Amino acid sequence: MSRLSNQKRKLIYLKELLLEYTDENHPITMKEIIKQLNAKGISAERKSLYDDLEALRVLGTDVRCVKRKTTGYYVANRDFELSELKLLVDAVTASKFIPRKNGNELIKKLTNLAGVYDRPSLNRQVFVSNKNLSLENDLFATIDVLHESIEKDTDVRFRYFGWTVRKEKEFRRNGAFYNVSPWSLVWDDNNYYLIGFDTEKGEIRHFRVDKMTDIAYTETKRSGKEQFEKFDIQSYSDAVFGMFGGKMEKVTLRCAKRLANVMLDRFGSNTVILNDGETFRITVNVIPGPVFWGWVLSFGKEIEIISPESIKNSLEEFKNENFR
Repeated sequence: MSRLSNQKRKLIYLKELLLEYTDENHPITMKEIIKQLNAKGISAERKSLYDDLEALRVLGTDVRCVKRKTTGYYVANRDFELSELKLLVDAVTASKFIPRKNGNELIKKLTNLAGVYDRPSLNRQVFVSNKNLSLENDLFATIDVLHESIEKDTDVRFRYFGWTVRKEKEFRRNGAFYNVSPWSLVWDDNNYYLIGFDTEKGEIRHFRVDKMTDIAYTETKRSGKEQFEKFDIQSYSDAVFGMFGGKMEKVTLRCAKRLANVMLDRFGSNTVILNDGETFRITVNVIPGPVFWGWVLSFGKEIEIISPESIKNSLEEFKNENFR
């Protein structure tokens, strides 16, 4: 093997060695570095290694020297701090929409970004409530197709399903394919959604990404551009997610003062609050329906719908039908 090739290998292995086996509390001596490189079939001398360590510093690896009983070397700042990796691992573990298989693969990759001494602390114990059913389809592959279709300005086709009481897939439209123009992906209420234009129905709709399967590109150019040019994704998300689809309407609510935090969490920090003393009023976009009625009623007398009158009447009808 040529000297140049050997030098290239040496730099790669040296960087891997430092990232894998060193941190501030575990520096490695020059003697140990030489031993580890020799085990890889790479000869190294102290003088050349000093140059190699400096080369790694110049290239962006934060190699530092510490002098204790012996002189040692370690990588200080990494691309991800341990606390950041813990946060990411927790987020993946706690996510309801990431299938277990995909989640385990992603956590393994995140864990490998830490050194061997920090990896045990990434074995996190996170409680996940209401974890979605395990999925057969590859969520990440679905997301890749959606992103690429948006970039290529083309439609996608897929089948869409829900779950039966027996925890079996039940395909919508009797298993027929949906043809949708994808425009945006939104992570909301611990679920991942596609917001797109349904060409058949001629309207903007949202779909749970984890319930899409058999997805594929099409050659059809996306439609719905005019609708999305004046579309407010944040308002749509605040109004729709967690509720059934339907026509969005403005609703004014009078709420007990203690619910300010609840309302801002639900409808966003930009929501305008009008203080009435012991109560306050907000006007928000919602999709009226059973989920919205149930949400309002769960607060008892602490929430009152002020307007419009049609929404107030619909709420009363829902109460009479379900809470006699």
